Amino acid sequence: MANKLTIALLQLPVGGEVASNVRRAVDSVRKLKAENPKLQLAILPESFNAPYGQEHFPKFAEQVPTGPTCQALSKLARELGIYIVGGSIVEREGTKLYNTCTVWAPNGSLIGRHRKIHLFTMSIEPANAGGVEFDEAAVLTAGSEPTVVQIGQQKVGVGICHDKRFEELARIYRNMGCSMLVYPSAFCICQGPMHWELLQRARATDNQVFVVTCSPARDNMSGYVAYGHSMVVNPWAQVQREAGEGCEFIVEEIDFDMVEQVRRQIPIFKQRRTDVYATTKLSE
Repeated sequence: MANKLTIALLQLPVGGEVASNVRRAVDSVRKLKAENPKLQLAILPESFNAPYGQEHFPKFAEQVPTGPTCQALSKLARELGIYIVGGSIVEREGTKLYNTCTVWAPNGSLIGRHRKIHLFTMSIEPANAGGVEFDEAAVLTAGSEPTVVQIGQQKVGVGICHDKRFEELARIYRNMGCSMLVYPSAFCICQGPMHWELLQRARATDNQVFVVTCSPARDNMSGYVAYGHSMVVNPWAQVQREAGEGCEFIVEEIDFDMVEQVRRQIPIFKQRRTDVYATTKLSE
């Protein structure tokens, strides 16, 4: 069992009140742990504590790790003795706002803080005739550091939604020794049917890792409609589990022996021509 990890994806609805959203998340994780004693890691969606939208970001921003959402996650991780990937919240630091994923250890300590590196900008034309426009960069500041956390015996790379479009970041995580990538993601419904599964399977096969995404539940009446379909993709680029559109919880065992099996049978990283090309992390 040392090379296995039991995870839970919580595809939660998101309402207009932070306290209610956080309470729903805490109660749901607690219930899942009671029903699944082997649960080791709970993963929440992007923007799980407040509505996702440029107009909402300043209103619901909190400090990390002293804000109420972080304190609730820290307490929950310590109470249940599990790791928690805390989806994402809007973090306030001075005058800047970030889309930030926090990661909590079983003792309640903060072991990872990933600030979304690639801010989501979209213009699906025609915007004035049923198209969609969105620009996180109008309100948020981009992060600049990849984030790797140790969960059990595995190194896990963390990204947020739009980060998964960028193969370079996933490649850096593979180079840093990661066997799983986790992306809390409020992926837009207009792109979901085209790219949601495709991107996850691409990152999985490119880097021979597990790829895990957790979306909010779809709410067709909200200003921004998330796609849903939280997913686990294995290193063979097969969809191992997939949620539907609404509120749904997935509990799945990840067998990391599969990572080594794939890498041994198709040894692409040994075949890379780093004398011709390379992907490297620029900052330390």
